Amino acid sequence: MSSEINRRAFVARSMVASAGATLAAGSGVGRPPAQAAEKPTGSSAAGRDQATSQVGLPRGKIGDFHVSRLLLGGNLLTHATHSRDLRYVSSLAAHYNTPKKILETLEVAEANGINTLVIHTVPAALRVLQEHRKRGGKIQWIICPTSPIEPGLAKYGEHVQRMVDDGVDGIYVWGCHSDELVSAGKVDLLGKAVDLVKSQGLMCGVGAHALRVVQACEKDRIRADFYIKTFHHHNFPSAPKPGQAGDNYSEVPSYWCGKPEETAEFMKGVQKPWIAFKVMAAGAIPPQDAFHYAFQNGADFVLAGMFDFEIAEDTAIAKKVLAEVKARPRPWRG
Repeated sequence: MSSEINRRAFVARSMVASAGATLAAGSGVGRPPAQAAEKPTGSSAAGRDQATSQVGLPRGKIGDFHVSRLLLGGNLLTHATHSRDLRYVSSLAAHYNTPKKILETLEVAEANGINTLVIHTVPAALRVLQEHRKRGGKIQWIICPTSPIEPGLAKYGEHVQRMVDDGVDGIYVWGCHSDELVSAGKVDLLGKAVDLVKSQGLMCGVGAHALRVVQACEKDRIRADFYIKTFHHHNFPSAPKPGQAGDNYSEVPSYWCGKPEETAEFMKGVQKPWIAFKVMAAGAIPPQDAFHYAFQNGADFVLAGMFDFEIAEDTAIAKKVLAEVKARPRPWRG
């Protein structure tokens, strides 16, 4: 991202322009135009087993899956923009990220070496993912069920089964669920949700906004295969003020990692792969800064929400940052 223009500048300029066709025509404001997507070739197995993509984006492993160090986040595709009090932004994203545009975004991601997507179970988005696969797409799906996690896991189990039938590659427990369960002292129920997924032969992770979730899972030896944990520094204008940051992301709507230093320190001893998300604090931190902070301080993978026109530049940034990261205090775990 250039120093003059960031994601927030793109939104502001787009809203000034006329809607619809002007938005589509001007989608590259402040960014290089999206690379022309080339359909991936080769078998699904071959596409998922390469340790490094053909375009040079490094990969790690989670379970038996090779996963690109940079993953495509699904929030923008489901129009969940986390845009603080800018209520029009979700509508803007919905008008831009149409089903056709989502298909184009997936193709651009694969053309740039991103081989894994993390997304919620939004039916409209899942239909687009299935269409992408029908067209030969190979991108892997890691998806979280949003059905309630209750004793007996009846609704959750049904949701997991539907996802298995849809061809999901991996599942994780939604961070909002994990936060609530741990806060309520129900770590055992969280563990049962993980075990239910693994009984289906799938890898299963645990999502978390609060550090205490990972700490509780490690203490109770929950059999998660990986963690998806928020991680970003507080050096941005709308970051929490001294003494304001807690361990609950909902306390202050402008940040999602309340304890970045404590998170980095604790994760040093965690041997499971760590996917860091909200690394840009929902657009407040530039990618170069965000990716470097995450990878240098222990994250094995970065999950980033990107519009199609941002993917080529963000991938180039990720590759550059990964080449520059030296002497990490946490060994690579994935």
